[in-house]
Amino acid sequence: MCPERDNSEAQIFIKVVENLDRAVIAVDRSGRIVLFNPAAESYTGLSRRQSLDRQFDEIFASQTRMVDLLRQTLAAGRSITDEENISLQQTTGAAMPISVSVSPIYDQSDTPDGAVLIMRDLSRVRELEAALRQADRQSMLGTLAAGLAHEVKNPLGGIRGAAQLLNMELESQSPLREYTTVVIREVERVNGIIEELMDLTRPRPPEMGDADLSRILSDIVLLQKEAGRSRCLEFVLHLDPSIPPIRGDAALLARLFLNLVKNASESVEPGGRIDISTRIASDYHLLSPGRRPVPWVVIEISDNGPGISDRDMERIFTPFFTTKPGGSGLGLATCQKIADSHQGFIKVNSRPGSGCVFSVSLPFIRNDEETPCF
Repeated sequence: MCPERDNSEAQIFIKVVENLDRAVIAVDRSGRIVLFNPAAESYTGLSRRQSLDRQFDEIFASQTRMVDLLRQTLAAGRSITDEENISLQQTTGAAMPISVSVSPIYDQSDTPDGAVLIMRDLSRVRELEAALRQADRQSMLGTLAAGLAHEVKNPLGGIRGAAQLLNMELESQSPLREYTTVVIREVERVNGIIEELMDLTRPRPPEMGDADLSRILSDIVLLQKEAGRSRCLEFVLHLDPSIPPIRGDAALLARLFLNLVKNASESVEPGGRIDISTRIASDYHLLSPGRRPVPWVVIEISDNGPGISDRDMERIFTPFFTTKPGGSGLGLATCQKIADSHQGFIKVNSRPGSGCVFSVSLPFIRNDEETPCF
């Protein structure tokens, strides 16, 4: 074997390991760490200098499942994978869901010489799974709501017609006209809610064209600044100017973002702050048959309000659930529907007392070519 070729291949292997987005940790037969790639540093919050030449079970003493998998591999000389049960505790205090695969390393004489452990971050996967579960739940609720709306709308029309006729028959000074006026007004309010519900369950198909996200968001903020002037709200835009118009229905997307910005505005105290940003997220892609993978455009709307409780977090996209006095509870459900119609999704991060962040992810596709916007 040519030494120069061996050296070249070794350099390639080193570059591959150094540039992987998955954490790679190798140990010798005694469990001493001999390799710790940059992704492992990012995952764990530990530096290579802190980790090399130390025992794996010493550094990861609190990660009993990972230590157990490594010991089994070193003892039995076989590969073991755990896709579901491991949460990596980082030095920052946050926990990251990960999958772990451990494989034995053999020397040239096929003698076990250590093991390599590979970790994959499942955070984004869990977010996508949660978005899909939410979409499925909303679809079932939408079907039920559509039937209910149809059954209510017909008798509601009869009630309004009868109240209007009765109002016409009463003398102008009759005290009973106050009651018929209330009936008509409340019937119209309920009818408005039903119309919103019908829009949610049978929305118009999106009319795809050029949707300039920066322009849409800037216009919304301009209007909301004026509406919130008396409360001295602060709106801060962090828009990526390199993002071109994407394929989408500008009117529907404006409705989506207006709902989210209004919700943020209404949730903060006077003098509160709302941050709106756009960026490209290329760590995960939308895959479609016969097309190249498409990255995501992520639009984040965050506030410094009171946040959302864990109990409410599971219900915020459910039709008719609202924490706002006088709210219909259909705004966020409609936002979810619009995102779905654009092959996108919405996620929420919030803790009570720490504000709230709504993230809308949309495929980064140009309208003219329907190809990824690179």
